[in-house]
Parts: sequence; C-alpha cells; structure tokens
Amino acid sequence: MSNIDESYVIDEYLNNNKSTIQLAKELDTYPNKIKRILQKHGHGRRSRSEGQIAALEAGRAKHPTLGKERTKEEKISISKGVEKNWDNMPKDKRKQISADAKKRWDKIPPTKKREMQEMAGRALRQASIDGSKAEKSLKEKLEENGYTVVLHKKNLIPGQYEIDLFLPELKTIIEIDGPQHFLPIWGEDKLQQVIKSDETKNGLLLSHGYCVIRIKYICKNMTLSLGGKLWEIVKPCVEKIEKKFPSKQKRFIELEITK
Repeated sequence: MSNIDESYVIDEYLNNNKSTIQLAKELDTYPNKIKRILQKHGHGRRSRSEGQIAALEAGRAKHPTLGKERTKEEKISISKGVEKNWDNMPKDKRKQISADAKKRWDKIPPTKKREMQEMAGRALRQASIDGSKAEKSLKEKLEENGYTVVLHKKNLIPGQYEIDLFLPELKTIIEIDGPQHFLPIWGEDKLQQVIKSDETKNGLLLSHGYCVIRIKYICKNMTLSLGGKLWEIVKPCVEKIEKKFPSKQKRFIELEITK
C-alpha cells in the first residue's frame, strides 16, 4: 500500500494499543514501514514491558497465570505490579498521551465543551446514587433478554474498583465510559489519573479471566432512541460470548456510541 494515513497509524498505535505487526497487516505493508512512520513523528517503539501491557489491555496477550487459583497475597502482588507498570511508563510516553487527548479536546467548540462538562458532572452525581442512565437502560435490556446483571459490583478484583455491569453467568464485564475517560474535561492531570485507573482495571480483569466490553459513550442525554442504539451494538457481542466464550486474545472488546 503506497499511501498510508500516518495520523491513523499514530492514533491506532498510541490510543488503541495496536502493534506494528497488526497495523502492517491491516494496511498491507511491512512492520518496518510502520516503525519508520512512528519514528518520523517522534514515537519510539514500545519497550518489551510496555508492549506486554498494551497486548494485555487489547486482549492479545496470554497471561501466564490466567485461570489459576491465586492466594490473596498473589492478587495483591498482581494489583501492585500492574499499577507499577503505569508509574514506570516513560515521561515522554505519558506526555504524548496527554498531548493527543489535548488535541482532541482543542478541536471541540467552547459551547460543546461546556455541555460535556455539565453532562459529565450530572452523570457522575447520578451514577454515585443509582447508576448512570446508560447503565440502567442497558441493564434493563439485558435482563429483559434473560441475562443476570449486577450493577456496580465491588470486590471482584483487587483494589477499590467498581464494575459498571457484571454478567456473572457469562463472566463478562461491561464498562460505559463517558467523555471524562478520554478527554481532559477536568484537566490533563485528572485525565491521566482516569487513564491509569482504566488501564489497571482492564489488566486486572483480563488477567483474572474475564471478558471486558468497554463502550465509549459520547452522548449528551440518554433517550429511548439512544437506549435502543446502545443495545443494538451490545446485543451481538453478548450473544457471541454466550455462544462461545472468547479465546484469551479476544476478551477485550471496544465499542463506541455517539448521538
């Protein structure tokens, strides 16, 4: 492939954790060409440990202890290890993640930014009481179709993590991420904290054998129409998992819903 969208390569590599090999296959080119594009724009290759983290988060990696019973001490050790990987991430990598988020944020008109900040604030307050409208809408749809759903499940993995929607019979997690998970609505420092928490949470869930569905939710209000749209994109994923639990490399699923 002669013409490659370099911005797409950078975005997929940095934000979606795709490997140079994956991108090369997708774009019908060679891994070395992908590496040269990254280097051209100042993005070095991931270290081995960073590559393992990215692969784990994307559901490609095989965790060495997946499926094994662990002691409480081992679980605590895993939690600390995943968090340490983020803490040890090179400053330039963190800086790049922040810069990419800022670029996306800067492209949004001021009035839209204010709307998103207000929406995020309302959603967080509501979610702290009884779950977001999107979570409740999806929970209702799942239960109508015969699935057991636990809202805001705690103590499933080490750490103070709360699960948006837990389907115990399918060993599946559904996380609905509002704009504060991928845009600096509350500032760049807060975004870094959220990204770290999300990545640690993903890693722990995958390493404990769960299937993770993360939904990027970019909508102002939950309406009946949006509730139906949300169910339409989740339904086939859940049905596929129910029919056959995914292999280790396919247990991380990313979806997106916009107005």
